This record gives sequence, structure tokens and C-alpha cells, in this order.
Amino acid sequence: MKRLTENKIVLIVRETRLDELIARYNSLEQVRFYIEHLGADFSDYLQEHDRYKRSVAVAETLLQQLGRVQVLKREFIANFIFGEDDTVVVLGQDGLVANVLKYLDRQVVVGVNPDPGRWDGILLPFTVDDLGKIVAELFQGKRKTSLVTMARAELTNGQILHAVNDFFIGARTHVSARYALEIGDERENQSSSGVIVSTGLGSTGWLKSVLAGATGIATAVTKKAFEVAEGGRFAWDADYLCFSVREPFPSRTTGTSLVFGRITRERPMTLESRMAGNGVIFSDGIESDYLEFNSGMQATVRVADKCGHLVV
Repeated sequence: MKRLTENKIVLIVRETRLDELIARYNSLEQVRFYIEHLGADFSDYLQEHDRYKRSVAVAETLLQQLGRVQVLKREFIANFIFGEDDTVVVLGQDGLVANVLKYLDRQVVVGVNPDPGRWDGILLPFTVDDLGKIVAELFQGKRKTSLVTMARAELTNGQILHAVNDFFIGARTHVSARYALEIGDERENQSSSGVIVSTGLGSTGWLKSVLAGATGIATAVTKKAFEVAEGGRFAWDADYLCFSVREPFPSRTTGTSLVFGRITRERPMTLESRMAGNGVIFSDGIESDYLEFNSGMQATVRVADKCGHLVV
């Protein structure tokens, strides 16, 4: 097949719910029995699966006309070495786009919604049918990209983790997390349900939920609404992060005054764990991808030097 260019395109795909269930129960018929036995609609699983597989086939065919295509499954992203000039096409939900961005360094990402009727897709502005035009224009330098600020957490032992949406810093279970939080000239010992650090991209996710809950509580107490952080949402390329402490507990040894604010390049946030065990830092909702954060360990959270590049 004659290609338009020799540019390399990495097509990121994922398993469907049906793929995962077949891997667990060994056969399609066993999965059907399991789903229908629970009273659920098995046809929905089939429709989602078939639509996604058709989208993968169409995307691969279109992209092969534009460059050299390598299909990469989601589970191999963390260990894959992306070329400096690779173009990355992600076929999946928003979470997959965010997860891919975390492992890239300046490579451009095209987010494609395989099933617009099922997924909203804030990070998926294109459909499979758009791919031919979008990628061709990208190769010709005619497509704009949006910068996506990332967050970076570094421990005193040198371990580093990046986040595209947000960090959770706290205890693995539902027990209270204990730590000392320092930002600028302020320092406070705290006991809480953990700290959320959000990027602009993630400000419509977990942080939005935290602020919605805080606003509801404050409204109930004060009988009037208030505004924070520009209504809770800020730009994807904002040069700062936003942190919020979840359910801080006031006591003789723990405070509740340093619970919400901005992290800038000049003003990072430092946390020192006071947890004997089960302390973790994970990013973008992926609990299996975490750093241990236990007694004596310090974490510095700042705006990352690298950014994501998302085609719009």
C-alpha cells in the first residue's frame, strides 16, 4: 500500500468490557450466562464491543494510508518507548487520553471518540471518520494543539510520578491520613481524608466534586454561595495547580486552615508523611500506579516541566 508519508503513527487501543469478561470467564457463552443471570442487558456489551472493534479497524485502515502504523494496547503504554516525532492517536475514553499523555514528551496526541453516542469525550474532539483529514492536516502543520499542564510529585528517595488530571495523596484505605503540609511560609499538621492536587485539565473532574461538596456545606452553614478558583474551573494550560484537602479534622495537634489554594512553579507544595503504613500517592485515578508515602517520607508537588500536546 502506498503511503502519503513515512511518518510513524502509534494507534492506542484498549480492551472492551466484553474482552475483559471473556478473559475472566473463558468464553463468550459463559459471559452471556453471567450477565443475564444478574439481570443485565448482554446486548449492550455486544454493541459496545462490536462498535469499538469496527472503529479500530476503520482507524487502522485510514491511518495506514497516511504513515507507518503501530497498534499499541493500553497495558503496554508504560513500558513503550515513543519516538520523538511519533504522532499518537488514542481511540478510547477520556481516561485513556490522560493516561497516554503522562508517558509522552512533546509528542502530539489526537483523541478519537469511537462511540459518540456512548461517551461524552471532552478530550475526544474527533470521530474515526475525521482521522484522515485531521492527521493529514497535522502532518502539513495546519492543525492547532492545546498545551496541557501536568503535575509532578517527587519523593525524597528520588521516585517521581506525573499526573495529567490530578494527584491523590493520602491513605490507601478509608482511615484518616496524617501528614504535615507546607506551602510558601505556611506549615500545618493535618489529619484528613487526603489531599487532591488538580491540573487545569482535571479541574472538571475530582476537584469539581470536592468543590461542589464544599460549596454545598458552606451554603448550608452560611446560607449563601461563594466562588472559588474562578468558579472551580481553570484553563488547561494554566501555569499553576490547585490543591484541596478532603475532610480535614481539627484537633489539638492538627489544623484546618491550610486546606485550599494554588501551587505555582515558584511556590511548590511539600508534604511529610506521618503514616506508619498504607500511605500512597497515585495519579489520574489509577490506584495501581502509585508511590508509597509512609512515615518520614517527603513529597514535593509542583508544576511539571513537560506539557501534554493535544490536537484540537
